[in-house]
Amino acid sequence: MVGDRQGWLSCLLAGAVFVVCMAGTTLPTPLYPLYQEKFGFSELTVTVVYAVYAFAVIAVLLLAGNASDTLGRRPVLLWGLAFSAASALCFLNVGGLSWLYAGRLLSGLAAGLFTGAATAYVMELAPPGGTTRATFVATAANMGGLGCGPLLAGVLAEYAPEPLVLPFAVHLALVVLSTAVLLRLPETVRERRPLSAVRPRLPALPAGVRTVFAPAAAASFVGFALFGVFTSVSPAFLARFLHVDDHAVSGAVVALAFFASTGGQLAVDRVGVTRSLTLGCAVLFAGLALLAVALYTDLLVFLVLAAAVGGTGQGLAFRAALSSITAVAPADRRAAVVSALFVVAYTGISIPVIGVGLLAGPLGLEGAGLVFIACMLLLVAAAAGYLRRRPTPHPPTGPTTP
Repeated sequence: MVGDRQGWLSCLLAGAVFVVCMAGTTLPTPLYPLYQEKFGFSELTVTVVYAVYAFAVIAVLLLAGNASDTLGRRPVLLWGLAFSAASALCFLNVGGLSWLYAGRLLSGLAAGLFTGAATAYVMELAPPGGTTRATFVATAANMGGLGCGPLLAGVLAEYAPEPLVLPFAVHLALVVLSTAVLLRLPETVRERRPLSAVRPRLPALPAGVRTVFAPAAAASFVGFALFGVFTSVSPAFLARFLHVDDHAVSGAVVALAFFASTGGQLAVDRVGVTRSLTLGCAVLFAGLALLAVALYTDLLVFLVLAAAVGGTGQGLAFRAALSSITAVAPADRRAAVVSALFVVAYTGISIPVIGVGLLAGPLGLEGAGLVFIACMLLLVAAAAGYLRRRPTPHPPTGPTTP
């Protein structure tokens, strides 16, 4: 009993560290209109600044997606916190567009190190038999952290002084505290190897993972694409077309999507992993449709509904996807397999977002958003059709042995 209690405490503390790191990656979201006003750049620049983060995540996942399987979880996560602190320092000293790029790049490096390693670490710290609950802790920490970032920055920017400074000073303090917490947690990788053993490699999936991975990746791509658009251009849409200049409201709308994702993840326990992937795609379809209505009517209520419904669908699909692949992945390849899923997910964040930025010039922000939605509706419909024809195998409930 004492061992179980200690295991869950360690699991939750690791999840809290995960929250802090991921919050830093979305902290600038409600502040982009302020940066645009200060430096005078376009919507395309906003989407490129945002996408730099996603490209950095993908690069780390490709070059060092298996690093924590080799070096250990804690050393990799400590490097992630170091990059997160460096990102905060860039934003604290921002004097031009190059500082924004640097801050987002460092933030992406931090997230890239954390996504696979922290997910595996949280699950491994849980006591025996707690795999299902630990998966929820890991995915909720990821999405909950992403939601805390814009909410914290929006509230501080609206109601506290120095809106472009204070959010990052607070986050830097939280990173220091997280480092102290992480240093007290145990290492879970027993056979660690030197840095020279880490080899850059393209994502490679064990044979038993491939049939599970395809539908999981499709659902993850669409869900993260929706989040990418919300976090990059929704503050500008709120200010320009809905005349909502309150940074706290802007941050809350974006945060709602991520918090709804956490609620969707929680529902997987009742719905079941296999059905959650298909249902998640259907709910994502509804969320995208509501976003189209919001763009067409310029009504805040539909944007809020789109965030809530789309976030719920993303949570259903993403937790089911993560549970499916981790259940069948060998223990010594788990972080690498999770990293491969995140490569697909962050591709969904980056490419469609840049497309919206490119189309915003000739079509306007609303027109570009409608084109994006049409493409994503087709993709999510195709993913749902694939899942109906070839349902994802139901993963085992217990931990998988290599």
